[in-house]
Amino acid sequence: MSRLKTIVAVLALALAALSLYFFWPGDPVKVSIPEGAGAGQVASVLRQAGVIPSSTWFRLLVKLTGTGRRIMPGEYTLRAHMSAEEALWRLTHSVYISSVRVVIPEGWRMEQIADRLEANGIVKADAFLKLARAQKMEGYLFPSTYYLKKNTPPQDVINLLKSEFDRQIRPLFSKGFPEKMDERKTLIIASIVEREAVDDSERPLIAAVYINRYRRGMPLEADPTTQYALGYWKKGLTYKDLKIKSPYNTYVVGGLPPGPICNPGYSSVAATLAPANLDALYFVADRKGKHIFNASFKEHLKAKKRVEQAARAEKQ
Repeated sequence: MSRLKTIVAVLALALAALSLYFFWPGDPVKVSIPEGAGAGQVASVLRQAGVIPSSTWFRLLVKLTGTGRRIMPGEYTLRAHMSAEEALWRLTHSVYISSVRVVIPEGWRMEQIADRLEANGIVKADAFLKLARAQKMEGYLFPSTYYLKKNTPPQDVINLLKSEFDRQIRPLFSKGFPEKMDERKTLIIASIVEREAVDDSERPLIAAVYINRYRRGMPLEADPTTQYALGYWKKGLTYKDLKIKSPYNTYVVGGLPPGPICNPGYSSVAATLAPANLDALYFVADRKGKHIFNASFKEHLKAKKRVEQAARAEKQ
């Protein structure tokens, strides 16, 4: 009889423990669900954070309910010891998202950033742009992945992107600048490098070309600056485009444009601060993702001709 009482007592304690686990509110837990995460990855995140007791049951529940594609990426404030059912419900209802994952790519101009922020419900694009333009933030809105709350004040978003710039780029500036360069000039050329470079290894080479041209007082003649003057990244610029009157069109004005033409990433800024030891003044795209660099205009024209001939041959 005493043995039976012991078994009953143990079962009662186990039941009480389970009840506490599933029904007693646990401490708040913040979890981040990555973009494109499948049920298995989500289950693992929740289990490791102590939100759910079983990742296996969560995966099975997602499969049974067919809700895998409804799980929304972002940051959530959940709680420890939730049931898989409640956790899944919260992950599929946007009201529970505490922030939204927003990716700002390298080389975007502030208008593109504003549009993406508005598309994610973070700010109104017009309000963001008004402040960003007034504060001359082009070049300082650091490209990265951010978790932002919806309906955030535009100034708060600007401050966040600028603080990330300060965290990652300021240490580079503290090491000094190349000859005849300073912070503003470095950011301007870095922004052009960002739009020109396709292969990372060429960033220091492209930076060297533009710094060389600037030091010699030559027009930069950089296509991305003309695109910026046009108001969008137009492919296949025409001769008419190259004649557009704008302080940003480096085909018609000498020196550097008034400011950065986009928001460059870490690699482009670092490349501009440590350009290649190169005397080249010209480069042309080889149509294979890289460029051909030359110090003389005559050799540059020959390189252009070879590229054009190769392109025509491919079409035949």
